[in-house]
Amino acid sequence: MAIQPPSTTPLTFPPTHFAKLAPRSYLHAHLSSPSSRRPSGRLPHEFRKQSINAGSLTHCHGSAVVRTGDTAVVCGVRGEILNAGDVVDYRPVTTVEELRKRYGGESTSLSTTKDEDQRNKARRENAEEMAELNLLVPNVELSTGCSPNHLPGGPPSEEAQSLSHRVLSLLHISQLLSMDDLCIWYYPPSSSNNKNQPPPAEASPAESTSMSLDAPTSYPNEDTTDVEESQPPKVKAYWTLHITLLVLSLSGPLFPTLWTALIAAIRNTRLPRARWDADLNSVLCSPSISEAHSLKTNGLPMAMSFGVFEAERDGAGLVSASSQVGVEQRKSWVLADVDGFEASCCDEEITLVVRDSDGVRSKKRKGVEVLRIEKSGGGAVGKDEMRELVELAGRRLGEWAALIDGS
Repeated sequence: MAIQPPSTTPLTFPPTHFAKLAPRSYLHAHLSSPSSRRPSGRLPHEFRKQSINAGSLTHCHGSAVVRTGDTAVVCGVRGEILNAGDVVDYRPVTTVEELRKRYGGESTSLSTTKDEDQRNKARRENAEEMAELNLLVPNVELSTGCSPNHLPGGPPSEEAQSLSHRVLSLLHISQLLSMDDLCIWYYPPSSSNNKNQPPPAEASPAESTSMSLDAPTSYPNEDTTDVEESQPPKVKAYWTLHITLLVLSLSGPLFPTLWTALIAAIRNTRLPRARWDADLNSVLCSPSISEAHSLKTNGLPMAMSFGVFEAERDGAGLVSASSQVGVEQRKSWVLADVDGFEASCCDEEITLVVRDSDGVRSKKRKGVEVLRIEKSGGGAVGKDEMRELVELAGRRLGEWAALIDGS
């Protein structure tokens, strides 16, 4: 029996096998090609497609489902009432002057103040009081099966606790929400009608406060020197927002998708009209949906992530750029919105949080305000590269805001 000669047909593998055997070489081969496209087909500065579905949950005051590539997050916002009397070391308001200083009026009201410095001061005071009262309670949950690293039956992971802290910190740093929307007021009845009539439903809390503060400090038909019986409006309770972020699927950096889901859910939140009833000594909420009010936001802060892939940092036999004589090659690539495979190959990770410098969205953008920069890993990205990333974030900001508005 004749022996067959060995086959000269080369042994081939599908691309997925090469990605598992030599992931860094596989990624470098795509990035160093003339088209410089990633394995997913995207360009280095191209973001993954994102979908937002707001109002998906029934038993929440606000909710959103966000999907970015293979990462999916569900966010639910529910408001709970915190009585001012249950706050430890609570400092009640006793005078009109103190009420103006703490909650609004001609000097600090966010809705009436035109001076930018005074408005920023009022936002800082609001954020400090919001943090002191713990009115924002975010909680990140990494569900079982969202990734191979999260097994069932375990306690909350360090990653989930770290993400919850990052979300809470950014909520206060960005001064996203106003105390005007979270205060539940009590308006003492005047002697003329002896009724506790709440402000009109169409009036915002800030407008209602301003109207009450500008009212006379004494009742009609009484001696104006007797000011002890005159009572200013009082804050009797607060809305506490419990924000739950459930990660259904995880692939790549998680924080930008978490933050997008939170922003979309807050924009979808509608809190019932609430007032303090002196007879029942409790808060009453209106069941009418038409009287519910939305939450005003201080612009739309956007979070985005970047990964840095360096060719020289390869332990799998990849030929580095510096060892190829006479061939000029790039030593590193900055990849926007990396997926799970690319994140495992990157040596450096950057997270940027930006918004319009004027705090609102406009077609004629004045500039980009950088709220936070988080950087870990190598040192390939310096000041010049960081400026380019901020400019890229500014161009992406308009598209992202349009996506939020259309959800």
